[in-house]
Amino acid sequence: MVQSPNHSPCPSSHYCVVDLVVAEYLCPEPYPEENLEFLKSQNIRLFQFGIEGKTEVSLPILSDSIMEALKILLDVRNHPVLIHCKRGKHRTGCVVGCFRKMQNWCLSSVFEEYQRYAGAKSRTTDLTFIEMFDIINLRQCLYSIIYQYQGASKKRRLMYQGETTHKPPRLTSF
Repeated sequence: MVQSPNHSPCPSSHYCVVDLVVAEYLCPEPYPEENLEFLKSQNIRLFQFGIEGKTEVSLPILSDSIMEALKILLDVRNHPVLIHCKRGKHRTGCVVGCFRKMQNWCLSSVFEEYQRYAGAKSRTTDLTFIEMFDIINLRQCLYSIIYQYQGASKKRRLMYQGETTHKPPRLTSF
């Protein structure tokens, strides 16, 4: 997982050397055309989640969006993954914080990483969201992942129990 501190996923960035497979863009605004062209040229898949940057975003909507972003992040076929928003602070910090929580990091280390990226712009509401985020549902999703081989081809298909109940992320494919 690569956490970008800005809006641009590459061209002149050291993130390009990691051979990205997926980019997760957490903002609702259209993805910049220059970045789209770069992703296309590198055959990097883009998943866009329209998470508002305002502090008064509805908790259920935010939780659902972050849960969907985490599902993409947890699928090892998508690695390495670049996660970014406009500034790499709040939305990205919440997704990464919830991911770290899923990895059983102690909460103080999760908060320390969040604050390292957010700096003076750290939000108490983000830290509270991370602390209260229910990873039980995400763990249930992990436990329910079933790899099924498709015929004799040995191609695996990833399936999530209850995947039809979640709104799929907007996917831009090339």
